[in-house]
Amino acid sequence: MMSGSVENKLQLSLFLLRVSVFVVMAMWSLDKILAPDHAAAVFENFYFISGMGAGILLVLGVVQLAIEVAFLLGLWKVWTYGFVLVTHTISTLSSWQQYLDPFNNMLFLAAIPMLAACIALFLLRDDDRMWTLSKS
Repeated sequence: MMSGSVENKLQLSLFLLRVSVFVVMAMWSLDKILAPDHAAAVFENFYFISGMGAGILLVLGVVQLAIEVAFLLGLWKVWTYGFVLVTHTISTLSSWQQYLDPFNNMLFLAAIPMLAACIALFLLRDDDRMWTLSKS
């Protein structure tokens, strides 16, 4: 059993992780919606998927953003926290070449602690209750 102080610190920490991970993930979704040419270039360069049209990217972006909002609200935690973890894992692994030249790609390194945050949130999802709409 945790003391109230430790519980409060855990709740605040998980909440801050959830909000900050949401901000990053939402930006990637908005990129698909608002800058489809950029998003298409990302798909081609990092995932080797070419020919992503604006319509497909719009649908992907809207679906992703909806799931990410559910994640932010703490809904359907296994699925939404899992989705965030899986998509960020794929993104992090697809950037592996950037990690080989870290001094010219320092911003890519931020994906690694964010991946750790996604793992922590998934593992502690039942304990993440601050300002969520879920019952757990």
